[in-house]
Amino acid sequence: MSRSGANLALLMLGGFRSLVDAATIELANRGYDDVRPLHDFALRAVAAGADSASELGRRMSVTKQAAARTVATLEERGYVVRTPDPADARRMRIEVSDRGFAVLQEGEGIFDDLRTQWQQRIGPEKLAELESLLTELVGPQPVRFDTPGWLARDLGEST
Repeated sequence: MSRSGANLALLMLGGFRSLVDAATIELANRGYDDVRPLHDFALRAVAAGADSASELGRRMSVTKQAAARTVATLEERGYVVRTPDPADARRMRIEVSDRGFAVLQEGEGIFDDLRTQWQQRIGPEKLAELESLLTELVGPQPVRFDTPGWLARDLGEST
């Protein structure tokens, strides 16, 4: 059977989507039913230093307004807090809260569990080969978690 480049891209996207959807469901089962993949990207960007809506927007390749809506949602849900900037009392900084770090840690554990499930399905050798081949094709750091502009645009910059 001949496969196209588009088919390859869709298979890879399907693998990503399968893992992300399963992780989102499991996070909901563990009490985080209000977290979406975009929120994970935003939390990682804030943890990496995006301490304002403007900076978050730049790192995620979305408008400042879309970033501000995401920050408001995350703050309302307790995943980030705003604190006064020690260098400028007029400015508020965004920081990941303890709850935000907890959901990030929980999500990482879930992805480890999902990887184990894939390993059980196809075997450790095949999974290691798949990971090795993907690393060869896309590099060891294929996606920076704080810059999913294509994903945010695809989701309509929704929170």
